Amino acid sequence: MFIQPSKLPARALLGMAVASFAAVGVALVAQHQFGVKPCPWCVLQRGIFLLIGTFSLLGWLVQARRGLRQAALVVVLVLCAAGLTAAVFQHEVASQNASCALGLADRIVTALNLEELWPSVFMITANCAEAAAYRLLGLPYEVWSGLLFAGLAALGVVVMGRR
Repeated sequence: MFIQPSKLPARALLGMAVASFAAVGVALVAQHQFGVKPCPWCVLQRGIFLLIGTFSLLGWLVQARRGLRQAALVVVLVLCAAGLTAAVFQHEVASQNASCALGLADRIVTALNLEELWPSVFMITANCAEAAAYRLLGLPYEVWSGLLFAGLAALGVVVMGRR
């Protein structure tokens, strides 16, 4: 076996954190180097990835305390569900509309004042129909995002079952 069972939770949590932060990094490179403009749902998913990365990292840091690690994993799984829901909604509903302004994602980003706090990461510069036109290896960005949320959730479920 490649990974010793006793070390799987720690390595998985660290990997989940790295993957989440890397997803945001890829989005920022796409935005700032290649002109891929984010819509409200894209920006919301960035925030969710940052939270998943943060809680995964916290779970990794407290790995010796199983209860705290499990609590961090529960939060990560809830965030993965929220992120997957956002990605599916963006792909199936929001991308079909010419404007997604003042939708749920836009209201959340505005209420949390994310655009003001960290504009280079959370500034909304496109509507959902515009963002739907962007592709990475033939698939829309929200599909990649949804796949990563699903993969992180699957890994989190596996780790949750480990003692």
